Amino acid sequence: MEFFKYTRTFNFMGKSKFAMVFSIVLVLASYATLMTKGLNWGVDFAGGTIVQVKYKDKAPINKMRKALKENEIFDGASISEFGSPDEVVIRMKTTTGNVTTDIGDETRSALKGTGDFEIRRVDIVGPTVGAELKEKGLMSLILAVLGILIYVAFRFEWRFAVASIVALVHDVSIAMGAVSLFSIDVNLDVLAALLTILGYSLNDTIIVFDRIREGVTNSRNIALEDTINESITRTLARTTLTSLTTFFVVFTLFMFGGEIIHAFAFTLLVGVVVGTYSSVFVASPILLLFGFDVKGYHEKLAQKAKREAEKQRMRDQFESGTL
Repeated sequence: MEFFKYTRTFNFMGKSKFAMVFSIVLVLASYATLMTKGLNWGVDFAGGTIVQVKYKDKAPINKMRKALKENEIFDGASISEFGSPDEVVIRMKTTTGNVTTDIGDETRSALKGTGDFEIRRVDIVGPTVGAELKEKGLMSLILAVLGILIYVAFRFEWRFAVASIVALVHDVSIAMGAVSLFSIDVNLDVLAALLTILGYSLNDTIIVFDRIREGVTNSRNIALEDTINESITRTLARTTLTSLTTFFVVFTLFMFGGEIIHAFAFTLLVGVVVGTYSSVFVASPILLLFGFDVKGYHEKLAQKAKREAEKQRMRDQFESGTL
């Protein structure tokens, strides 16, 4: 299916300076938010206990707070709605050290008399396990970026690799800034969303880079800016279809998927938007900034073709017995 007829080439690189300034402002704003507000580490990374409680009618939060204060296990616990007025979560930054204590039974006993309810979920993560998960989560992001850097450098060229990494850092930075700004709990689902953003953004960038390399190889035009504009224009239909279908699916999950996957869907929603944007207005202009030499690239291709032809000539002579 083709939405765009290539009767003319859009001048994307003509807007690249404005786009780069806009991106720098967004990234700096994200870092400022991260430094001032920080991340709201969830139970998976900070450790603690979460108890999800569902009432038959609207949850009496004030009455619940008074009831929990009478039990020292729930000292410092916070109560908040969880997607609907009849469902709440109780968050505690500490865990009980008594292995014989069932926090579900303790909650049921403490809330007795507050209404008709049921315990839906109990999650307990110790501080040591949480710190280990945080360390391994950060390591997984670093290893993913390094793996992408090596892959793109071998498949294309080092300038393409650096451009793709800059775009990925741009996407993850803005996504984390949005998570911090809206106080989203950072748990394993947010980490999964960030890794998904890396894969999604890289895939879109590789499609554009592949078309740019094809344009540089086949075209005699040594103006890289014109080649990039033409390449992005030719991938515009594919980018639009992929981005819109992904966006609508993730938006549906965000709106109707429930509170459980709210953080995952929100992070991925931001990532899909900025990932599509960065493939065009961040990764591609970086090639211009690094001064990719189209003429030199053509000379390298010519030398490579000459070496291959010489090898083939010697191979033919050997097989015919004339060598």
